[in-house]
Amino acid sequence: MSPVAGEIGPMGMNRDILRIALPAIVTNVTVPLLGLIDTGIAGHIGHAECIGAIAVGSMMLSLVYQNFVFLRMGTSGITAQAYGAGDMGGAALTLLRALALAAVTGLALIAVQYPLQWIVLLAVGSSEEVAQLARAYFYIVIWGAPAILMTMAIKGWFLGMQDSRVPMALSVFVNLMNIAASLVAVFVMRYGFIGIACGTIAAQYAGVLLALGIVTRKHGSLLRAVRPSSILRRGTLGRFFTVNRDIFLRSLCLMAITLTFTSLGARLGDITLAANALMIQLFLLISYFLDGFAFAGEALVGRFYGAMQTTLMRQCINWLFVWGVGIMAVFALLYCFLSHGIFGILTDDTAVVEAAMDYRWWCMLLPLAGMAGFVWDGVFIGMTATRGMLASILISASVFFLVAFFPAGALTNHRLWAAFIGYLAVRGIAHTLYYRLRLRQGAVNGSRSNRTGRRPRR
Repeated sequence: MSPVAGEIGPMGMNRDILRIALPAIVTNVTVPLLGLIDTGIAGHIGHAECIGAIAVGSMMLSLVYQNFVFLRMGTSGITAQAYGAGDMGGAALTLLRALALAAVTGLALIAVQYPLQWIVLLAVGSSEEVAQLARAYFYIVIWGAPAILMTMAIKGWFLGMQDSRVPMALSVFVNLMNIAASLVAVFVMRYGFIGIACGTIAAQYAGVLLALGIVTRKHGSLLRAVRPSSILRRGTLGRFFTVNRDIFLRSLCLMAITLTFTSLGARLGDITLAANALMIQLFLLISYFLDGFAFAGEALVGRFYGAMQTTLMRQCINWLFVWGVGIMAVFALLYCFLSHGIFGILTDDTAVVEAAMDYRWWCMLLPLAGMAGFVWDGVFIGMTATRGMLASILISASVFFLVAFFPAGALTNHRLWAAFIGYLAVRGIAHTLYYRLRLRQGAVNGSRSNRTGRRPRR
């Protein structure tokens, strides 16, 4: 690990970036595996409704949990700044607060599961047969909410502590446990469809127990040194909730865009909806890689920002964008020349592939329009500039809805994709302008936001 103080050469900086980004990319790739594993097992039970129920149930839970991503992002940024400032007590305090908030939030989700499933299922939509099974799946797996949210907080904390290997190990462990537990519950214990949900929740609690065990083993003395009364200290607690509030509101905007995009696409027919689903998979593939470098930005930019190492922070940002441009170029070329083959891998339905090919140029624009927004998100999390993130998403979301709905007229899929690409591009532009504004104001040096209460490490 490169020291906080002193100069870091290009090789050292890129080594630090890749040390965090590569395990983070592996972690991102494993995220959708939980749903895929459950879907695969459901496909061998023998009922088509089971596959649909897993898809709907997983989407319901995804819509719920994506609103609480602040437990990872906010924890990561604040912890990285404390780490850079040498305030290990502040870092430990952030984890305890995040765990407490995650546990309370998870219990609250369990308490409101009945009205919650009705709202989310209404947004997702499905046939009555699938909906009944999806509800059964949801009612079981929602009991894993405390485990999911606490694990999310722990992953963010380790990232802030400049360690992305533990989050990767946790993700791999949970997926392996999910496979084993679900197979046993379905085929050995003969629980059928319900066994899939039981296996999933068992894996989630096994994951959080492992996460807590790793935290205790590696940083137990650090956590024990925190005074319980300091957890509710008003000054730093206020900052903790302000950061998380901004990220929560941002997540609501993202969810609104996702639901609107899916809903409008569904109006254009089943073939178009299926074609859009393929294209969204290509967008998710890009995001797995760009998010890896965004995670590196959260950890490293936060570390340099907390240590008031402005030169190193700007150097890190520059190299993050170099990597982002490289990824952008690779995927743009890949989608430009190999889109037909990629669509063919994703489906053997010729009509869907041909429909998707009509919009392949939008696929090429996805990495071009989206790269800056992904990288800046990581930078802003590291700086805990969450107000800027919220402002950027509000502006870019407004562009999406304006293009999609105004002027009123016939909706086409090209118009829908123009709205989505416009949203991605404007998000990156808004981030850039906000960062330049903070530069002019002299706020990008850590001195105004470093509230750890201790002198930075030299």
